[in-house]
Amino acid sequence: MVIEFLFSVFPPLYEGGLLFFILLILVYAFIISGNLVIFVAVQLDMALHTPMYFFISVLSFLEIWYTTTTIPKMLSSLVCEKKTISLGGCLMQMYFFHSLGITEGCILTAMSIDRYIAICYPLRYPTIMTSKLCIQLTAGSCFCGFLLVLPEIAWIATLPFCGSNKIHQIFCDFTPVLSLACTDTSLVVIVDAIHAVEILASFLVIALSYIRIIMVILGMPSAEGRHKAFSTCAAHLAVFLLFFGSVAVMYLRFSATYSVFWDTVIAVTFVILAPFLNPIIYSLRNKEMKDAIGRLFHHKRDVRAQK
Repeated sequence: MVIEFLFSVFPPLYEGGLLFFILLILVYAFIISGNLVIFVAVQLDMALHTPMYFFISVLSFLEIWYTTTTIPKMLSSLVCEKKTISLGGCLMQMYFFHSLGITEGCILTAMSIDRYIAICYPLRYPTIMTSKLCIQLTAGSCFCGFLLVLPEIAWIATLPFCGSNKIHQIFCDFTPVLSLACTDTSLVVIVDAIHAVEILASFLVIALSYIRIIMVILGMPSAEGRHKAFSTCAAHLAVFLLFFGSVAVMYLRFSATYSVFWDTVIAVTFVILAPFLNPIIYSLRNKEMKDAIGRLFHHKRDVRAQK
């Protein structure tokens, strides 16, 4: 028997589904194009070949795939009468969504460590944050992200599902799917504990790094130096608060329950809103990035003019 789950939160086309579809496809197009421009600009512009921009480009690359695991299925559910997903498709969506999400969390942690070393130990920074270390941190982030979720997905794949097949969420997630299993899922407490450790460990490292960074910045004698340091870290801090804030509300609740409406709002924040705002934060608040993007488009225009 083929098991399919039904997404119950998407409205029919005639009840606003088309409007949500148009808004979502515009947001998705901006997420893909914005993150792709940042990734390409960092790769092609020699001025951005630094550890900080390397991590930003990795984060932008991950955001493209992170949103692609969920938004295309949301779009199809908004315009199609059949708003279902197979068990295999659901498990694949959960695996890649959480793997990429954990990898992003690890990259954000690496970025905070990079800023900590750059501001607190500027003289030693070039010898510590080498290209080799950046690649190792990225590879380690991917390894943790794609390995940690695997046992959990394998366990869910063995569960029997019967009765109601309605998922009260905009994508396949652990809690909504486990609630449909017709067997004991008390092991979910262990799952919640694992998520909590992952989130809190990253949060603690990032928070301690930025507390130390702020203390060092406040001690700088030059007002111009303080302003430059704060502006450099402000974008990172904004992305960190947006991503980890919404993730913490969703996955550090344990036995607490929210209404379907608030569950959906929280999910939209870290599934759609955070990836939508990241390109804006990293491009509009960063002069070097804006200049690099400007050079990228000017170069393309010059190449077309020569042809």
